[in-house]
Amino acid sequence: MIRTGLIGYPVQHSHSPQLFEKIFQREGFQHAVYQTFPVKDLSKLHDLILDYPDLIGLNVTIPHKTDILSCLDEVSDEALSVGAVNTVSINRQKNTVYLKGYNTDLNGFEGMLSKYLKKTPQGALVLGSGGASKAVAFVLKNHNIPFQIISRNPAKGNLSYGKITQNHISLYPLIINCTPAGMAPNTNEIPPIPVELLNADNTIFDLVYNPRETKLMQEAQMRGAKVYNGLTMLEMQGLASWKIWKNNLM
Repeated sequence: MIRTGLIGYPVQHSHSPQLFEKIFQREGFQHAVYQTFPVKDLSKLHDLILDYPDLIGLNVTIPHKTDILSCLDEVSDEALSVGAVNTVSINRQKNTVYLKGYNTDLNGFEGMLSKYLKKTPQGALVLGSGGASKAVAFVLKNHNIPFQIISRNPAKGNLSYGKITQNHISLYPLIINCTPAGMAPNTNEIPPIPVELLNADNTIFDLVYNPRETKLMQEAQMRGAKVYNGLTMLEMQGLASWKIWKNNLM
């Protein structure tokens, strides 16, 4: 048996088990499973790993993508530069466990940019300052795309939500929601941006994928904006995670 999984809180909304079931079937890993682990406190991480001796890798979601760095034996250069980890490989030798962190959100967001944008955007507003936001900012920087991080806590961003103006919406037409606002079961939530200012020049990347169409996407679409959910990012980061874990089996 090969076991992989997802840690975070909450995790019941995740589509990752279905995604990995398809990956395992396609690649002929009939005895592989992907399991969600609702973990509130990262102090339980090592106990979890010891409880499942067949566990070879974990994905990491809200709220642990940043804090998990202190729990790892090694972190890839890219993940260290981002300051966030969403994939952990688990290597066991005799009585020791060695954990290495990676950031495959980078692969996922790169996939969104190449799939949905025909030309480089003038600029981007990044909603949120957590782990997903850090990965998005890293990719935008690599593509020389100007961006502003929007946060409820101005100390963590370039701008607070209440300061967004029509000028920002025009100068930064790509808007990326990296917050859980609108994620099931809280489907009526929306990031506190002035949606009435959105127009046909805007493109919305909502990294939420459950539901497939968030309230933010609906509001933006009503005003002519192009909208995309986070399923492509989920799929591409999942494939990148599986590649890391599978390499460790060889």
